[in-house]
Formats: sequence, C-alpha cells, structure tokens
Amino acid sequence: MSRAAARAEVHLLALSALPSAVAASADSLCASVASPAEAERTDLVSLIVSRAEAVGADAVLTFSEYAVVAVAEACEALGLAGAGGSARLARDKRMMRHTWQQQGLPQPAFRPVATATDLQEATAALPCPLLLKAAWSAGSTAHQIIGSPREAAAAWRRSQEVMAESAQLGFAELHVSDAHAHFVVEQIVTGATADWFDEPGWGDYVSVEGVVAHGVFHPVCVSGRMPTVRPFTERAGIIPAPLPTDLQARVVALAREAVDALGLRDCGTHTEIKLGPGGRMWLIETAARFGGAMTVPQIEEVYRLDLVGMLVDHLLGRPVAWPERALGPEEARSAAGSLVVLAVDRDGGAWPDRRVWDFSAVEEAVALSEGSTLSVVPDSSLPDGSTVPAYDPAAGANTMAALCLLTATDAHTVLRDCTTLVDALPTVLPPATPGTAPTAQSTPAAGPLARRDAAGHEVEEVAA
Repeated sequence: MSRAAARAEVHLLALSALPSAVAASADSLCASVASPAEAERTDLVSLIVSRAEAVGADAVLTFSEYAVVAVAEACEALGLAGAGGSARLARDKRMMRHTWQQQGLPQPAFRPVATATDLQEATAALPCPLLLKAAWSAGSTAHQIIGSPREAAAAWRRSQEVMAESAQLGFAELHVSDAHAHFVVEQIVTGATADWFDEPGWGDYVSVEGVVAHGVFHPVCVSGRMPTVRPFTERAGIIPAPLPTDLQARVVALAREAVDALGLRDCGTHTEIKLGPGGRMWLIETAARFGGAMTVPQIEEVYRLDLVGMLVDHLLGRPVAWPERALGPEEARSAAGSLVVLAVDRDGGAWPDRRVWDFSAVEEAVALSEGSTLSVVPDSSLPDGSTVPAYDPAAGANTMAALCLLTATDAHTVLRDCTTLVDALPTVLPPATPGTAPTAQSTPAAGPLARRDAAGHEVEEVAA
C-alpha cells in the first residue's frame, strides 16, 4: 500500500478483516477503506466495478491470487488496463496446461479431474508417481503425491478436506464459486540441479519475475529456491538466482513463451520452471500477479526497483522504463531471501517436539554471516508465544508459523544462512508446554485500492 500510495490516491476495498498492522497503515495511507457486508460479495465483479466508479478510479489492481480473475474482469467492464480477458488461463491450472499443450511447450503430462472416478482413470493412464493439485489453489495447498492407483481414493478425500479447511482460513478463490471442485493431476518429473548451479543446496526449480505491459512481456529477474518440503511446499525464495548468464537466458526464454501463450495484457507475472538433467526444463505454472511471500520487497532490496510503483504508473498511462532484459547476479547490489518457517528439518522430517514461535529467541541464538540481517514479517507470522503448527504435507503453507526476510551480500550467503536457520529453529525456539493447543495460521483477505495523486489519478487495489 505504501508504494501504491506514493504514486496515486488509494482507496482500499477490504474483502475480509484486515490484520491489525495493515489496518493501522491503511488509515494513514488510504483515502478510504471500505469493508462490504457479506451479502455484497456474491457478485464480486459488480462490487469492484461499483466501488471503482464511486471513487472515480483510474486503475484497479490486486496482489492477491484469489482476486486476480475478479479484478481482471472488473477492469474489462470499466475499460481500464488490466490482465485482460485471458486472466483465467493464468489462474485455472487445467486451462493453463491445455493452452501450453496446444503451443507445444514443455510441461509434465497431465489430466483434469473433477471426481474420484476421474482421478482413478487418470492414475491408470499416467505413469506414477503423480501429483494431485487443486486447479485454483495457491501456496501448495491440497497437494497430494500418488505413488500408485491404490492411493487415489485416499488422496482425493484428503485434497477435498484441505480445500475446505483452506476456505475457512481465507485461502480460497473469491470469484469462481465452484473452484474448490476443480483439480488437475500431473506426472512428477525428475528435477536435477548439478547442470544448473555450481554448489549444492539449491532447489530444482526457479521462477521468473516479470510484468506484461501492453501485451509485451518484460522479464525482471530470476529467483532461486531452497529444496521444497514434501510434497512440494516452498521453503525459501532467493534473489538473485546464481545461474550462469547462458542458462538464465534459456530459463527466461521459456518463461516468455509461457506468458505469451496465455495472452496476458497488463499485470505482474510469476512463472515457475522445473530444472532437469542435461538442461531440460518443464513449466510448472504462471500467475498473472507478482510473486508471493516477499518477492517484491526482495527485488526492491536487490535491484532498487519499485515494481508496485512502476505497475501503478503503467496502469495510469505514465511512461515506465522496464528493464531491457532480465537482471542477473552481476547487476545485484545485494541478495535477499524469504524463508517460510515450517516444523520440519532440512530433509523434511518433523521436529522431535513441539516448539513456540519467538522471533527474539531466534535473533539472539542464531549466528548469521557477517553483514546479514534477519527480520520477521508480522502480517504473515504468528504472534510470539504461539505454538508452531505441526507440518501437514497436504496443507502446505497453511501450516507455516512465520515468514522471515533475510538479506546478505550475495545469494550463496543467503542460502547458507537460511540453511543455518532451518537447522537451528527446532532447538533455539522455546519448547511448548505440554497440553498447549496448536495454533492455526490465518492470513485474512482484502480487496480494491484507489488513490488520487497531484495529477488527479486514482488507483483502486483489490486485496484478498
């Protein structure tokens, strides 16, 4: 909100209760904050359009995965710049994979599934192991690995349960009413890092961060990863990814093909790519918004680019100097990583006992590299004193305890420090008192922003 408010007058449409820190900031940063009643949210596009018209918005934007489609459709109705009519292709994983299949782009073999019978038939047609994922989910929720057709029925039941739990926590598609019923199952391809990175410890996938402006894709940089936690929950994203120049160029070229195929128009983009042996690559997915967690602040720290402000300027019709090519380690002024705190060790094994989240204890006890800094993201973390949730492979990021931001001189140091933190957490965090109830993580959703600048421009942002 602060970056948007620096460029235009902002009006916030909150689609659920705001975290206390956000609510306090919203009062000072926004010209207005609207919290519609539940009955008003049955037609989200109409709600956004009416609110935008009421404040005279010149742009509408969101940074929430769950509001991307609604905002795109609202922009179409208002005649404003936005992701465009094909935004659903970057949200529904079934449609996304069909589109890439038609373009002949490399990706895992897949089948859309809507029933337990569909899944059983897919497991008979595709070679196991397979990954079942909700078509409209985010944060690796409802992911289930299926090792054989015999496991299909149990995987289907668990995914259904997790989607229901996620909806209760506020992690659910806001516009498509039956989104919880849509799934896709895909073959698990074998990743490898030896041909891509010059040191061990990196995950076997990367993401290309970028933006589409007037239908033209502008790559910004490539993010590296720590290895995921089973099944595929993200642990940490690190900018920059220390890829050699020629390999980064290949990754960015594939991301460009993926984004171009989806036909997006004006929005941030986040494209994940699996890395394999011998230089092989497979597309995982593309989103019509900037990367989650702390991706945008990381880019600002490393490359001094205010992507939110630049996107606001673009949506308001101002000229923006997007990077001429994807920035790499050679242009980086530092490095930054966002670490998700999960109750598992570096190999994915559960902590031996329950612990209480206490950031001050982590600060005091963990020795990081010289020049490294560590901070916690309060709005994405449990309060100090909360019991760290037991990790649930099916629930993914729903069972995170906290989100931390780590900065260092280079990406190698960030990776080393993140690994140090992962190893230290189960011992430096205070033990939970026997009988203490576990704490569920919940990050509320919010909706459109608009703010008028000196030239009279207003931006409406939909947060969720």
